[in-house]
Amino acid sequence: MSDILLVHGSGHGAWCWRDVIPALQDLGHSVRAIDMPSHGEDKTPLSEVTLENCAEAVVAGLGDDTVVVGHSWGGYPISRAVDLAPGRVSRLIYLCAYVPRDGLSLAEMRRLAPRQPLLHAVVKSDDGISFTIDPDKVVDVFYHDCPVEAVAFAARNLSPQAIAPQETPIALGPGFAAVPKSYIRCMGDRTIPPEFQVEMTADWPTVDVFEMPTSHSPFFSDPVGLARLIDDII
Repeated sequence: MSDILLVHGSGHGAWCWRDVIPALQDLGHSVRAIDMPSHGEDKTPLSEVTLENCAEAVVAGLGDDTVVVGHSWGGYPISRAVDLAPGRVSRLIYLCAYVPRDGLSLAEMRRLAPRQPLLHAVVKSDDGISFTIDPDKVVDVFYHDCPVEAVAFAARNLSPQAIAPQETPIALGPGFAAVPKSYIRCMGDRTIPPEFQVEMTADWPTVDVFEMPTSHSPFFSDPVGLARLIDDII
């Protein structure tokens, strides 16, 4: 079976894959998740987080032939990691994630979307280094179809997201161009508009594009279904 690395999105950590890891292991895969800089158990100061050290964290989690799943903003560091570690990634799977365009930052990509459903929930820190999600709006934007227990678990673990790496333009090289890619659209997403997920993958082969009816957080709302879909893809 496959070696799989799971990479979280903004404000999350390895903890968000809590229910997906055992579901993938039950299907016979070797699975692990990482904390990117300043998230979960990683103590990197927010002021020191960069797109490059996020990509390096992905590289540090790779085996020799690894399928990498990136959620949301995680689409950026996983894409950069392929060029930093040529030959070690067998496939990228974007889970309701941003697919980078060469020379554009994530912030620039986000602004290309036809609407901005997350912005009303974003709370920027006083020092301008990071942002969080308004606790009163987090369920609506991230977890509207998730179990109550999972929402409470997430609320206890969400952390500030550094802004600088998301405002850094990405440089994509030959490794990114060559690696096989798949995309899982989440059609109930209230963070990255589903129609923008469709737009980002409009010219992809249909065999590489999949859909789930979930929110932005299928790792909580349907972890077994997500695991089975990842298994089908690889």
